[in-house]
Amino acid sequence: MLSKRFIPCLDVRDGRLTKGIKFKGNQDIGDPVETARRYYEEGADEIVFYDITASAEGRGIFLDVVERVAENIFIPFSVGGGISSVADMRAALLAGAEKISINSAAVKNPALVNQGAEAFGSQAIVIGMDVKKVGVSPELPSGYEVVIHGGRRPTGIDARAWAQEVEARGAGEICLNSIDADGTCDGYEITLTRMISDAVRIPVIASGGAGAPEHLVEAATKGGASAVLVASIVHYGRYTIRELKEYMAGAGVPVRSYW
Repeated sequence: MLSKRFIPCLDVRDGRLTKGIKFKGNQDIGDPVETARRYYEEGADEIVFYDITASAEGRGIFLDVVERVAENIFIPFSVGGGISSVADMRAALLAGAEKISINSAAVKNPALVNQGAEAFGSQAIVIGMDVKKVGVSPELPSGYEVVIHGGRRPTGIDARAWAQEVEARGAGEICLNSIDADGTCDGYEITLTRMISDAVRIPVIASGGAGAPEHLVEAATKGGASAVLVASIVHYGRYTIRELKEYMAGAGVPVRSYW
């Protein structure tokens, strides 16, 4: 089994770190640059940043924050939110990001996935998928629907079919976030994670719901995820990154060094 990556997620709104539950009730919890540096020093493998209101507000990503982060951490980090063109991708990469995460823009313009992969390589293109359980229907045979604009707009697109499409278009990775589990700390949506992991060959990052060390193990084993995304569990000091990695290693899940 390949080592599983441990990735803290920082949601940013108006230049500040924020966190909500099921995409609602977000509260200011600190400075994203300072938090990113702390997580880097504690042993995070990568970091993900999302400007959570950029797409809904029709504006570009927070390049000033990207530049400040790049000056303070020395591990890969990806950025998403408000990226809707190859030019936007290039600007974020030049600001210091190593990966670009596209979500709403990819749904609206699927060719953007192809264009990004051709311009910068598949390894730089991450597809963010915000997914809600809606029940099986002829239109949504997986029972899960892709939702865009920060969980505000349903698309009628089947999650499994979309994952397979973006892989075919050249995406190098999928960050799979369960809206139903997001911020609850009750565990990842394992059924969803397993479904998407089995449907594609590219890495799948499990996101949404981590609240205890065993949840990370479940996502990596039962869910088949290549990486685990965490937020509340570390933002609020419940566990340190070292403690979580030690638990995963003790449970037989290979992780990258944390000492």
